[in-house]
Amino acid sequence: MTERELSIPPLPDTLLIVDDVEMNRAILAEIFKDACRIQEAENGREGLEKIRALGGRLCAVLLDVVMPQMDGLALLRILAAEGIPKRVPIFLITAETGDAVTREAYALGVMDLIYKPVVPYVVRRRVESVMELFRARERLGSQVERQKIEIAEQDKKIMSLSLGMVEALSTAIEFRSGESGSHVRRIHDITAFMLRKTPLGAGLSPFAIDQIALAAIMHDVGKIAIPDAILNKPGKLTAEEFEIMKTHTLQGGRLLERIPQMRAHEAFRYAYDIALHHHERWDGRGYPHGLKGDQISLPAQIVSLADVYDALVSKRVYKDAYSFEKALEIIREGGCGTFNPRLLEHFFAVEKQLRHLYKDAEKEGDGAL
Repeated sequence: MTERELSIPPLPDTLLIVDDVEMNRAILAEIFKDACRIQEAENGREGLEKIRALGGRLCAVLLDVVMPQMDGLALLRILAAEGIPKRVPIFLITAETGDAVTREAYALGVMDLIYKPVVPYVVRRRVESVMELFRARERLGSQVERQKIEIAEQDKKIMSLSLGMVEALSTAIEFRSGESGSHVRRIHDITAFMLRKTPLGAGLSPFAIDQIALAAIMHDVGKIAIPDAILNKPGKLTAEEFEIMKTHTLQGGRLLERIPQMRAHEAFRYAYDIALHHHERWDGRGYPHGLKGDQISLPAQIVSLADVYDALVSKRVYKDAYSFEKALEIIREGGCGTFNPRLLEHFFAVEKQLRHLYKDAEKEGDGAL
């Protein structure tokens, strides 16, 4: 947020006198010549044009009642319909003392009635007092708005920092487990691609898809709690070691819950669910809760498949990379657990497009779809 964007806008400084008698306009202009910029109009129609043209520069209107073309009350009715008396103080200058004019004028939002012949020091004091009230309200409103903007910007920075830390943590975990760090970015890209380019994303807004893809980055944050000896073991894990490894899903959920700024972010509910359930399987044989079928959310299902696919076609400490064809065969035959048949159908339909992600990664050290 720049200093200019946060500055309080200039206060209104132009007073408009609407009266068909030149002498009356001259008298009123003389009263306020050292307090405001003065604009004049000879009738209500011209006054309406100038009020609309001046906009936020207008600090007050002195309005005569009896005028040709459009009288003061007719103009006032238009201004009231547009809500202008709520923003700009309007004073009715009149020689009439009838109750009907007074009642209607106040009902339309006039701040005060000034009766002719005017008494200069009385008119100035009454008008300036009201203008100062409006200016004070304007200053207060501007300051409140500025503070709201500043607070929003601070919240945005804090949220961005928090998310940046989580992303950095996710990438650091990949390095810790012997990965290049591109795994989390590929999971993000595959998840986004599946939701944007297949019917799986039907009914989701672009914003929601962005939040789910962002949440996918954090799927393995719980591995921070897994000992190096297990995380980087080159061979097959023992049954006991595997039970410890499985706890990374629960640890991930707990970690995300403990980041206050993360809980306030739109991505939190997706991130928490994905971290907790990306190892659940369609047949109920996954972990940690043994969820089955549609008990597993679609985002968690997509990240689960993306995670398996990327693990198969990438080199890991415990295996060499499989070919894309071999990876598809393993997935199709259930070698990594069962997946939603509809999810697999759409995945197989676009899988060749996903391969470009890995070709780009080989050339550039990263990839994006």
